[in-house]
Amino acid sequence: MISYAPLYRTMKEKGITTYKLIKDYNISRSLLDRLKHNKPISTVTLNDLCTILRCRVEDVLEFIDEQ
Repeated sequence: MISYAPLYRTMKEKGITTYKLIKDYNISRSLLDRLKHNKPISTVTLNDLCTILRCRVEDVLEFIDEQ
């Protein structure tokens, strides 16, 4: 399973709120809802988040082995 928990830690470290993502970077509320519920996102979206946060992919998502 993919978890976006690292995203929220990275946002906190960078001082970027979900409000700022919506207002300043035009990130949709539906995308934020998808992230909150660990739903799939595109690599384009992943790239956009990494660009906005100036971070690595590992700072946005992590793989959790469910076995």
